[in-house]
Amino acid sequence: MSAPRKLVLSPEQHRELEHERDHATAPYLRERAAALLKIADGMPLSVVARQGLLRRRDPETVRAWVTRYEAEGWSGLRIRPGRGRPAAFSPSATGSGRGQS
Repeated sequence: MSAPRKLVLSPEQHRELEHERDHATAPYLRERAAALLKIADGMPLSVVARQGLLRRRDPETVRAWVTRYEAEGWSGLRIRPGRGRPAAFSPSATGSGRGQS
């Protein structure tokens, strides 16, 4: 069993996360900020993942948020371009379809 995951925030980081939790335009960013604040306040990561958010999350997902925040700060919590399923069909990738054999 691994040691409990902890997060230590400076007063400035704590204020930033509180602000983002209350004012971020994207709901997923508000959720991630809330999770980080709860972990920094001493709530176990597994409890935050299981019952501390509006939706249940996999503890490894919440652990990844903590790790990315520690490595990259607030910008590390944003969804990166290129994530998700690629488009099944892209007209621009096939050309115009005219005059091609």
